[in-house]
Amino acid sequence: MNKFLKIITKESAIVPFIAIVLGLIVGAIIMLIGGYDPILAYRSLLNKVFGNPYDFGETLTAITPLVFTGLSVAFAFRTGLFNIGAEGQYIMGMTGATFVGVNLHMPWYLHAPFAIIVGTLIGGIWGMIAGYLKAARGVNEVITTIMLNWIALHLANYTVNHFLLEPGKGRSYMIDPSAQVTIGWLSRLLDDARVHWGMFFALLCVVFFYVYLFRTKQGYELRVVGSNSDAAQYAGINVNKSIVKAMFISGAFAGMAGVFQVLGVFMNQAIAASPTGHGFDGIAVALLGGNNPVGVLFGAVLFGTLSYGAAGMSFGADVPPEIIRIVIGSVIFFVAAPGIIRWLMKRLSAKKRKGEVV
Repeated sequence: MNKFLKIITKESAIVPFIAIVLGLIVGAIIMLIGGYDPILAYRSLLNKVFGNPYDFGETLTAITPLVFTGLSVAFAFRTGLFNIGAEGQYIMGMTGATFVGVNLHMPWYLHAPFAIIVGTLIGGIWGMIAGYLKAARGVNEVITTIMLNWIALHLANYTVNHFLLEPGKGRSYMIDPSAQVTIGWLSRLLDDARVHWGMFFALLCVVFFYVYLFRTKQGYELRVVGSNSDAAQYAGINVNKSIVKAMFISGAFAGMAGVFQVLGVFMNQAIAASPTGHGFDGIAVALLGGNNPVGVLFGAVLFGTLSYGAAGMSFGADVPPEIIRIVIGSVIFFVAAPGIIRWLMKRLSAKKRKGEVV
């Protein structure tokens, strides 16, 4: 428990909080310059998110994939790797779950779990490819994961076009009801919002991240490899195996995001001309959360809330949704530049001490 509490130390909690406040202030200043009312805009944003059960449920749905992809990126970072391919792993997980959900027919207690497992494994394998190339050939994982994003996109489109396409619809056949992971009673409670079991799996993954990485021998080895691979090898740790394992787990997190999106939200996979963006947003969420599982959870909540609430700003205060991206970008900027925040904190502390002396 003590180690768990250390995940959210005083500084690691204060810096993101101040970054959020500064980001909101920057957004408000830009709104004022553009002739918009920032108070009305932020009030409209909150009203959009919490104003009725349906929008609250949809906000939870928007947050869920960000938790998965944020954990994916953060897990890789924690083990000394850069997974820029969560987008591709997300797409491959989605495609694998779609294939199983459309083509197989079995009882729900077998179909849904099997679709989840297959999609998750495919996402993990897609991440493991980059891990293997780094371990076996020394290929930089940043390059391979970026390229694998585009391979995943076009491979997914090929799969849907040739094996799953519903004639005249430009999308795959609907997922069999036995593979869908929606929560009927909760959806009815939230005015038919698209809520699904992925929300609870995301929370379990947060716990798994912490327990595996910080409480197990294998997790310790992964962190040692990430900190100093030469020292890890000297200590008898199989560095190459650890790299492949870390990228597999990282990819599995992102693949699970795609799995629950297709089984719980879309119910089919459309042909896409460009990436969905969830994987790239996961990089921002991981950065905002300081690559800690608890921080990632809160980062995803903030990111998803702002993203979904942007529509409220548009309708309620006539503010362009791009403003929200500026706010998010400002928050990430301040998180990525903690020196600025620490400098402000020191200045405020110095002024406080000076005032006490006077």
